[in-house]
Amino acid sequence: MGDILAHESELLGLVKEFLDFAEFEDTLKTFSKECKIKGKPLSKSACGSLRDSKSSIIQKDLLAAFDSGDQKVFFDLWEGHIPSSIRAGDSLAQKLEFYLHIHFAIYLLKHSTGRPDKEELDERTSYFKTYLETKGAALSQTTEFLPFYALPFVPNPMVHPSFKELFQDPWTPELKLKLERFLGLIFKASNTPKLLTLYKENGQSNKEVLQQLHQQLVEAERRSMTYLKRYNKIQADYHNLIGVTAELVDSLEATVSGKMITPEYLQSVCVRLFSNQMRQSLARSVDFTRPGTASTMLRASLAPVKLKDVPLLPSLDYEKLKKDLILGSDRLKAFLLQALRWRLTTSHPGEQRETVLQAYISNDLLDCHSHSQRSVLQLLHSKSEVVRQYMARLVNAFASLAEGRRYLAQNTKVLRMLEERLKEEDKDVITRENVLGALQKFSLRLFHPRRPLQTAMIQDGLIFWLIDVLEEPDCLSDYTLEYSVALLMNLCLRSTGKNMCAKVAGLVLKVLSDLLGHENREIQPYVNGALYSILSIPSIREEARAMGMEDILCCFIKEGNAEMIRQIEFIIKQLHSEELLDGVLESDDDEDEDDEEDHDTMEADLDKDELIQPQLGELSGEKLLTTEYLGIMTNTGKVRRKGAAGVQWGGPEPLCRPITPGGHRTGYPALEDHPISPQMAKHARNSCLPSLPNAHRPVCKGVMPGPEPCTSSSCAGEP
Repeated sequence: MGDILAHESELLGLVKEFLDFAEFEDTLKTFSKECKIKGKPLSKSACGSLRDSKSSIIQKDLLAAFDSGDQKVFFDLWEGHIPSSIRAGDSLAQKLEFYLHIHFAIYLLKHSTGRPDKEELDERTSYFKTYLETKGAALSQTTEFLPFYALPFVPNPMVHPSFKELFQDPWTPELKLKLERFLGLIFKASNTPKLLTLYKENGQSNKEVLQQLHQQLVEAERRSMTYLKRYNKIQADYHNLIGVTAELVDSLEATVSGKMITPEYLQSVCVRLFSNQMRQSLARSVDFTRPGTASTMLRASLAPVKLKDVPLLPSLDYEKLKKDLILGSDRLKAFLLQALRWRLTTSHPGEQRETVLQAYISNDLLDCHSHSQRSVLQLLHSKSEVVRQYMARLVNAFASLAEGRRYLAQNTKVLRMLEERLKEEDKDVITRENVLGALQKFSLRLFHPRRPLQTAMIQDGLIFWLIDVLEEPDCLSDYTLEYSVALLMNLCLRSTGKNMCAKVAGLVLKVLSDLLGHENREIQPYVNGALYSILSIPSIREEARAMGMEDILCCFIKEGNAEMIRQIEFIIKQLHSEELLDGVLESDDDEDEDDEEDHDTMEADLDKDELIQPQLGELSGEKLLTTEYLGIMTNTGKVRRKGAAGVQWGGPEPLCRPITPGGHRTGYPALEDHPISPQMAKHARNSCLPSLPNAHRPVCKGVMPGPEPCTSSSCAGEP
């Protein structure tokens, strides 16, 4: 009791400080009154009062300098008391600082009674110009601020139409109000009450640390699995080298006995034994007519490595699984959907993953062929946000695999449900991301049966929805932005898609031209491809010329890389083209494209930011499946595939076919049958997607021509 009394005044002071900070005004009055009645001493937090007093003085000085136009005093206080991390990293602070520099640059023009002092005006203009060339350069790619970079060079900005708004009466008061709100937030955040600090430093912070450690453990396990897959793939490649070595040794022994070995025979050995990706690289890089090639290959060979077999996962009782997915509790449904997805995303590429997928398909896990009103697919419309999200993740995982896309594409009701979910989902960003990702993968045209899905998406007005969403790209996550632009480009490769764009040509062109300057450079190939494609329509070309599209494109030529510049030059050529529709448009009935094997792109985003964690004693993941849903012989063996399922990075004409961002997103590499490292993915982005076909070849269905095909080993297509 004595200890409590000894610290009572300080404790009561902490409570008072917190109530004051949280603005519980009535509660604070009642608390202070009761303390006074009971004779309880209330210590004043000297530290808090001092901070409040100092913060108040700084805010007043900043606002006074703003009103008086004292540029030097203002920015000395700004840089001295606004944390550099906020000034450099917070977009709101950067935009506010930009407008503050404009305010001081034009202050004399707005407040001088006669002609402003030329020397002082030049000094302010020079200060603003220096800011634009240094700190302000970060916003040079933002459409909102682009016109203001011309402000220091305009002789009389007061009469210039681009700067008319700056000299209207409401502009300065509105800017001051934004400044006051910003300062209030900054200094309030820095005056955290001691009670809150103590709370964070103890129980709550410990919980956050545990959560962070758990997340780090999950990520570490995932990285470990990724590296294990890569290691196994390297082992497989070396195993192939052993086979090549044996063939070459036999060939050398044959030469000793006088038999002639031709270069064509040596090349056929490698073509027969090497994996698809290694074969393409070897065919371009090894000259079999050069002396010493065989001995070099021999020296590169290593001792045989015994490959570790990857076991198949246990079979499951799919009837029981589907019953619980339909009738179980929302939490059980979420854990089951998560576990089924993990079976796909964490299984080893090859026979193990193919067997899992084939079991899902043969047992119609998603009820794609069911005509019942209650089906697993209906979980996309569940009232539970977690269930909806996890169902969307599972569908996206299916769509990430070629056989999974074929399974989903057999029934157009899947497409309709995804479109409905996409347009209705406004609460959960991740749900919308996964639905969008699945639809984008549906838009790939690498085999004919999915062509009707493209047509259906266009007829359902999906292009209009995409354009509407892309009008505000800064509000979108990187995933949503990249997959939206990629889907738009894929749909614009169809003549029906181009004609749909022609109905809102002005809006489409504005959105695409704005996206050219977006800070996310991953979307550039898709924006360029969409622009080039729709400009094959004469009415869209006419609209583009009217809005000065060539001038906009020329602005980006100055700052783009070589491939970006080359693509924009072809877009400008298309803009000036006078070709008629029949000469460039792809026919919707044209089925002459290669029926080549599809991509598998299992991106890491499928398992990001999990919403549910098992409680003590609760089963999840593979343990849940094998404990509660173990089945007998539901696995049907390895799926026969026509070609390599590895991730391929385009070919000689990469933009002639729809593409997906999944194979080269940042994060962990998508390791399929042919792993791609981040470095290879980056090389693919720089060398393949922007590369364009040879100019002397015909333009491929409205897609940009280019000076040379991609020749890197990671970019080669099927021979």
